[in-house]
Amino acid sequence: MPITTVVFDAYGTLFDVNAAAMQAAKDPAHADLAAVWPALARDWRLKQLQYTWLRAVAGQHCDFWQVTQDGLDWAMEAQGLTNAATRTRLLELYWELAAYAEVPAMLKALKAQGKATAILSNGSPDMLGAAVTSAKISDVLDAVLSVEDVGVFKPHDRVYDLVGQHFGSAKDEVLFVSSNGWDAAGAAGYGFQTAWVNRAGEPMDRLYAKPHHVLSDLTTIPELA
Repeated sequence: MPITTVVFDAYGTLFDVNAAAMQAAKDPAHADLAAVWPALARDWRLKQLQYTWLRAVAGQHCDFWQVTQDGLDWAMEAQGLTNAATRTRLLELYWELAAYAEVPAMLKALKAQGKATAILSNGSPDMLGAAVTSAKISDVLDAVLSVEDVGVFKPHDRVYDLVGQHFGSAKDEVLFVSSNGWDAAGAAGYGFQTAWVNRAGEPMDRLYAKPHHVLSDLTTIPELA
């Protein structure tokens, strides 16, 4: 069936999760970040994701803001960073993450094709609302869907169910786009058409399903839809 609905993961897909650490490192008030911000950003993101998986398996759900803070605390300790003001600044900046450069034009192109567009994210509604507003893309999104509606993190099927519940679309009418290989695989196993945005050139995850498309950025998404 033709694609009617294009759904995006948020963090790392539309929004650059490294932007907070990179921006804070430019501030002389947080000079300790200058040499370590890439490692901090990597560890922060990894722990943030690991904590979502562990909480989902254990049935210990919390909102994404909690795991974001917990992941940062682990990453800061790993780098020997103890400045409370730096922690505060990093968390503030996470509410203002920059969108990747190609995002606005790509979403406008999808809307011009008549496609429904949405975010489906682990993020809590207030976090996602702030990011969408900061990136100025609210006018090219039809919905912002959060796992908080089902109380479990991706890649649980109940999360992907939210798309059909909102749009009334069949699974094979949906193109799901994520920068996380495990998320793209989870969505493919669920029945969506999927695109993995592999910006870092990572190996394919060895999982129960594989994404249908592998891209280096989001520019060609309108061609797939």
